[in-house]
Amino acid sequence: MTDDTKEATGESRPNANDPIPTDYAGRAKGMGVSLIDGGAAFRVWAPHAETVAVTGTFDDWAAQPRGDNDDAEKVRSAKFQLVSENNGYWYGQAAGATVGDEYRFVLINGDQVISRIDPYARHVTSSVGNGIITDPGAYDWEGDDFTPPTLNELVIYEMHVGTFFDKDPDDDKPADLADVESKIDHLVHLGVNAVELMPLMEFAGDYSWGYNPAHIFAVESAYGGPEKLRDLVKTCHKHGLAVIIDVVYNHFGPSDLDLWQFDGWSENDKGGIYFYNDWKSSTPWGDTRPDYGRGEVREFIRDNAMMWLEEFHADGLRYDMTPYMRSVDAGEMNIPDGWSLTHWINTEIREKFPRAITIAEDLHGEPKVVSTADDGAAFHAQWDNHFVHPIRAAVITASDEARDMDAVRDAVEFSYGDAFSRVIYTESHDEVANGSARVPQEVDDDDPTGYYAQKRSTLGAALVLTSPGLPMIFQGQELLEGEWFRDTVPLHWDQGAQFKGIFRMYRDLVSLRLNEEGHAKGLTGQNVDTLHLHPDNHVYAFHRWADGGPHDDVVVAVNLDSKAWGEYTIGMPAAGRWVTRFNSDAKVYSDAFDGVDVPEWFDAVEDDYDGHPASATLVLPPYSAIILSRD
Repeated sequence: MTDDTKEATGESRPNANDPIPTDYAGRAKGMGVSLIDGGAAFRVWAPHAETVAVTGTFDDWAAQPRGDNDDAEKVRSAKFQLVSENNGYWYGQAAGATVGDEYRFVLINGDQVISRIDPYARHVTSSVGNGIITDPGAYDWEGDDFTPPTLNELVIYEMHVGTFFDKDPDDDKPADLADVESKIDHLVHLGVNAVELMPLMEFAGDYSWGYNPAHIFAVESAYGGPEKLRDLVKTCHKHGLAVIIDVVYNHFGPSDLDLWQFDGWSENDKGGIYFYNDWKSSTPWGDTRPDYGRGEVREFIRDNAMMWLEEFHADGLRYDMTPYMRSVDAGEMNIPDGWSLTHWINTEIREKFPRAITIAEDLHGEPKVVSTADDGAAFHAQWDNHFVHPIRAAVITASDEARDMDAVRDAVEFSYGDAFSRVIYTESHDEVANGSARVPQEVDDDDPTGYYAQKRSTLGAALVLTSPGLPMIFQGQELLEGEWFRDTVPLHWDQGAQFKGIFRMYRDLVSLRLNEEGHAKGLTGQNVDTLHLHPDNHVYAFHRWADGGPHDDVVVAVNLDSKAWGEYTIGMPAAGRWVTRFNSDAKVYSDAFDGVDVPEWFDAVEDDYDGHPASATLVLPPYSAIILSRD
């Protein structure tokens, strides 16, 4: 069970009708609980335990410790004993146990009698409750064989389940997965094709961002549990939406953590078998970094990653704060086992699920994060600090003179070698919390729905959806959501009616980004080049293309100044007629906008200008972007 080199089988997903795999002795393979004829089989890793049993509703909790003197004897004489497999693992079967039964493992280590939730439990009653026996293979996927978009055609919508759509915000409960499912039409209309769900592994309490996982295999009970997640994924797939799951492997917990000193053993009063028990245990979120150097823990994390793809049909994973997997302080690599773990898992995902995506929240600009070489981490993409910080600064800064146009250009044109190996955005759950607010609020705290907030926040969105990279929108941007992100405050859906033009702008930008009308293939291409940059005028124009030519070449011109330019000449990639596909200043998007008359087309003439073979004279409204392509 500790082999780090599992052979890729090429199988896509388990079949509900497949028999439970067994070994030569007839024991069910795999960890946690497996259904067998007439009952259930259990396996748990507890290398320091002397005795292990399983108890639950199927034996009326006969072996559950009660804190009295005969607890140890109850475990030793329990009906459903587990037998040591002589490798740290224990295995046993419970006749009569079935789906829906609750259960726990009970262990003896010296004088300790310990009751634990199954680390592999797919469902729990709560973070401090009991495991629940489930049958992942019994779910009816109705033939789901969804193929996610290619990376160059991915537009991601980051979502927090508990606040995305709360139909009853006064019931003292977070929104759940069924609530998200009820709003799928909104996402379809917006045009995005991937949903990234912030962590929904079982956490302490009902309200959380999700980055405090207590049970990484169990879907948060307050969100509806595993079946509701499967329902959501199936519905998303039917509507053309990929689903990316946010996972947390840089630390566990730190609260409600049954993994802590799981079998009663630890060193230095630290976490025991699942955790480092020395200086490597320390993280900003608690003393709970998993021991990436221990084979059983590596297998535990690998099994979790594969579970989301196999059992829940997820289309990708986003790993939280990967610098803390390779380093104690997110600096120099001093935990190489964490780095090799990500390489191993991501390489296996690439082999078994070639269309799935793995994303790192790394934010260190390290090219090896997205390298498949032996010394790389093998992620497909990483959240890019080269984009978010300079672009946010450019649109938030009040003074036009203070805008750094060189930084804007560098943010747009930065690359790790592949245009689609970075995720770009102006808002994420981190960027709109922890002392920062939504972009409209940052632009104008006194009037976060006014002219400047609308103009410059949408200008940032235009850069996100036209720059090379995987564009990501955070929930509510399309509604002009303000304030800052909290796990107890749902989106203000009433703003959707008030700012329906802003929603339309996002929809139009997404449509262009995906080349839905066949005019903007270049936005799905690898290439970008500066056409014009004027630091004092605060104008920047760039060229995007895949193969080049009509229906491919795209020109994006951005005016980050309050001044409107009636005649502004820039270099162009080719002479000929260029059609205005998008103008962020159009009144159809907001009555507050200037509505500068931008021609429906511009003629580029053969004229070596700014080092390019042609030039065109454009109209550039204040704080706006225009997008051109040619038929």
